Amino acid sequence: QVQLVESGGGLVQAGGSLRLSCAASGSIFSINAMGWYRQAPGKQRELVARITSVGSTNYADSVKGRFSISRDNAKNTVFLEMNSLKPEDTAVYYCNAGALDVNYRYLEVWGQGTLVTVSS
Repeated sequence: QVQLVESGGGLVQAGGSLRLSCAASGSIFSINAMGWYRQAPGKQRELVARITSVGSTNYADSVKGRFSISRDNAKNTVFLEMNSLKPEDTAVYYCNAGALDVNYRYLEVWGQGTLVTVSS
């Protein structure tokens, strides 16, 4: 099995910053793309940012210029640096990864989610 564990959520004032981390562990052969999604109350889960194994990135239009995704392949960890936070960024943020386990099975894995609350 492969697990993702997120950390770094919390309460911040508008204009502030937070850094989310997500570490993959378990029976990992390799990690492909990793990403962050979010789900606000009453809304569908949406992609925030995604990064491939070679570092190519893409972002939701709503976070471009404010959020930055990066990864440490040696530690199977992905980060989301969030700056200039707005109240509309309030959501549960979920880490996602595509992984090959040691039996070469492809798995899509989700973390448990971490709450980010931005106060106005």
